[in-house]
Amino acid sequence: MTIQHSRRVAVIGAGAGGLVSARELSREGHHVVVFERNTQIGGTWVYSPEIESDPLGVDPNRTRIHSSLYKSLRTNLPRELMGVRDYPFVPREGKDRDPRRFPAHGEVLKYLEDFANEFGICKLVRFGTEVVFASLEELGKWRVEFRCENGAVDYDIFDAVVVCVGNFSQPRVAEIPGIDGWPGVQVHSHNYRDPEPFRGKVVVLIGYSFSGMDISQELNGIAKEIHVACRSAKTELLDTQSTISNIESVRKDGTVVFQDGCIVSADVILHCTGYKYHFPFLDTNGIVMVDDNRVGPLYKHVFLPALAPGLSFVGLLFTAVPLPMFELQSNWVAGVLSNRIAFPSKEEMLADVNKFYADLEALGKPKHRTHELGDYMPAYYDWLAATCGCPTYEEWRKEMYIANHINKMANLGSYRDDWHDDELIRQAYEEFSKYTTNERSQNHSNLIF
Repeated sequence: MTIQHSRRVAVIGAGAGGLVSARELSREGHHVVVFERNTQIGGTWVYSPEIESDPLGVDPNRTRIHSSLYKSLRTNLPRELMGVRDYPFVPREGKDRDPRRFPAHGEVLKYLEDFANEFGICKLVRFGTEVVFASLEELGKWRVEFRCENGAVDYDIFDAVVVCVGNFSQPRVAEIPGIDGWPGVQVHSHNYRDPEPFRGKVVVLIGYSFSGMDISQELNGIAKEIHVACRSAKTELLDTQSTISNIESVRKDGTVVFQDGCIVSADVILHCTGYKYHFPFLDTNGIVMVDDNRVGPLYKHVFLPALAPGLSFVGLLFTAVPLPMFELQSNWVAGVLSNRIAFPSKEEMLADVNKFYADLEALGKPKHRTHELGDYMPAYYDWLAATCGCPTYEEWRKEMYIANHINKMANLGSYRDDWHDDELIRQAYEEFSKYTTNERSQNHSNLIF
């Protein structure tokens, strides 16, 4: 029988991924230190009305705001899918709580605070401490340097580092020919908070994923015109909005020229174009590379074959249900570090990575979508669960995810308040009753229905 080992592990970031990872690592018996540059937990779920000094988010000397939340944001997933398995995200009574099935962002932060309190995670967190350097030293140890609140830089030594810094703070912007001479205003959705600055403006919105959908809805009736530039409309737009092809170029007279020949005189270009993976603190002598938003080479989006298991990433995947993913990925990391879970050889991992990249290329999937999970989510979660010895992803979760997506595409403006999967909700709360008292579970059901 393999002897289990306790490691000293640094978790970088006390957002949702870091909190869940800290719990899983602690449960495994590891000694965990969580580094968080903010003064509270929550990561991207900590709302700030402030925006960066460069609204496009490309000036390296700009003031930095970590969160990308806009004021009105509500979850685009139902709460039943969002919580970790043994601590479901059910409605709770209390001041400033939001019992809705698709709650506002503040409710998610409260859930994370509840989770951290329930499992004693805050005592593991060093607040006001920003990691500025992390590198592998001799004998397999990791040196982590961090800047304290007083500005002093100190360091500590660990057996492993788990990176949980989130994916929503470094804007990725569209490259537009002629943009340097265009007189209008450019904003990235990272710095969008409310529609008022866009009142009476002609807005060209680039990208129509979830943030683009939400923001275009919110600008309706506020902006003078809204033109959505994307490859193809994923859902019907409102009557006051038009869908145009991608931007071909912009001109000094303020016009925007589209690939289909349409020309619009615009005031604002709003980039809803996603984010870059960004790990400025990580020094691996070129082993970890970010190439067109592909972080690699990563085995199953978590481990670097050359540095495994000492360095891992939790939460890189997008178009996924986040917290269950964090739970499974970090359980895997914890089990590998303790020798509870067997690990492939570096050669086997690298061969798997190369095959994965070849498959993406054969499908015509661009590099920047390497970490997009989407339709592969159930299979990936089931693989993780089997590897960790956890129960497989419940069928109701898979069906609810699909039902929500279909409803969202058909009813963009109303899907958060009008749904048709009550039987799946019933199954969810039946599952949740294993982890909550009968009284609490009944209260939750009453709040939902």
